[in-house]
Amino acid sequence: MKMALVKSNLGDSPAANLMFNERIRQMIKDGQFVYHFGFGQAPFPVIESALDSLKENAGQNAYLPVQGIPELRQGICNFHARYDSLGSLDPNNVIVGPGSKELIYLLLNVFNGTVLLLAPSWPTYEPQAVLAGRKPVIISTSSDNNWQLTPELLEQAIESNHVTGNKLLILTNPDNPTGTSYGDAQLVALSKAFRKNNVIVLSDEIYARLHYTQSHVTLAKHYPEGTVISSGLSKWASAGGWRIGYHIYPSELSSLLAAVKSEASHTYSCAPAPMQFAASKMFGDLASCDEYIRHTSRIMAAVSSFCCRELRSVGVKMVTPTAGYYVFPDFEVIRPALTLRGITTCQEMCDALLKEASVALMASGPAYLRPLKELTTRLCYVNFDGTDALANSRKLGLDAPLPEETFVKDFCTSVYDGILALKNWVSQLKHVQES
Repeated sequence: MKMALVKSNLGDSPAANLMFNERIRQMIKDGQFVYHFGFGQAPFPVIESALDSLKENAGQNAYLPVQGIPELRQGICNFHARYDSLGSLDPNNVIVGPGSKELIYLLLNVFNGTVLLLAPSWPTYEPQAVLAGRKPVIISTSSDNNWQLTPELLEQAIESNHVTGNKLLILTNPDNPTGTSYGDAQLVALSKAFRKNNVIVLSDEIYARLHYTQSHVTLAKHYPEGTVISSGLSKWASAGGWRIGYHIYPSELSSLLAAVKSEASHTYSCAPAPMQFAASKMFGDLASCDEYIRHTSRIMAAVSSFCCRELRSVGVKMVTPTAGYYVFPDFEVIRPALTLRGITTCQEMCDALLKEASVALMASGPAYLRPLKELTTRLCYVNFDGTDALANSRKLGLDAPLPEETFVKDFCTSVYDGILALKNWVSQLKHVQES
């Protein structure tokens, strides 16, 4: 009998969001028209200060320090001092990698203890935990608590699963896929529970600078000794393909940082050199960062508001997003009509939606750890040309508000048309079940 070549049970299960995106992009390439609400890629051009510096540093080809060049790590500390009021960060506690995804995996791989994940959550956390040899404990949230963790949910999960010893929780703030954010009072309460239960937190704050009112609160403000901040350039700086991410560790977790740094030296060696120098130049120009952030975040706020208003008008329920690219709509309102057609799972609903309305959404189960029959989906409202949208926001100026309806229609047209197509599909199904 032949021995299996693949030992991991993830060998044939690649990242669901990436595979879905590739599938839809291939359909579009083959000539099919699709409103693609299924992938969270930044719609805007890369921030100009970084782009100009990348051109200047394209010839940088030397291996760089595993942890990242010192000037970049110092720039990251200055950036978070400016935006998160974290004035005492040490660049020696920062590690730069080829995307925050790689750094998350390395942390999961070296951590000695139990991994705790929320449901819903980003589709890669659980597979990474499994790849690292962990069987994560899943903490299910609900729309009743805005899809957010509470101290009570945390303690119930720890007690019911008999979790002892070291614990590592991944908290996404602002959240993917729901778009919700945690405020000061929530984080104070959670911090008390984290200390009481010996929980280290990987706080994934990749969407922090896309908070619609620029009022993001970092967990490190209230739980500095137990928080590892995860971030990068892929979302707010629109540089996903550059693969520059970073983690900021507290001094109390220096043993974890040392282990991750060792793993990094054996896996990726260093983050790409030209991008490190470009990012360093970008972090050195905080005025340009601020201008770019304020424009892009207010555009996303306008698009989010339009999507929520239109879908709510036909009975689709959702928690209002406060940051990022996503909303997590619940299509329970059309379950009777779907049932009449023999459609019982969210994936079946999404398949019908794509076939009948050319709208692509990702089902929340199983990729986002939700039940298969729950009719929630992740809707990414970034399928528009951000170059034109950004240019016109700048033309208006930050002192003038965006005219939401006309702005979305004129400069985020594919989102505008796609949401109306989705709204019409829901309305038709409601009409069937009401007749």
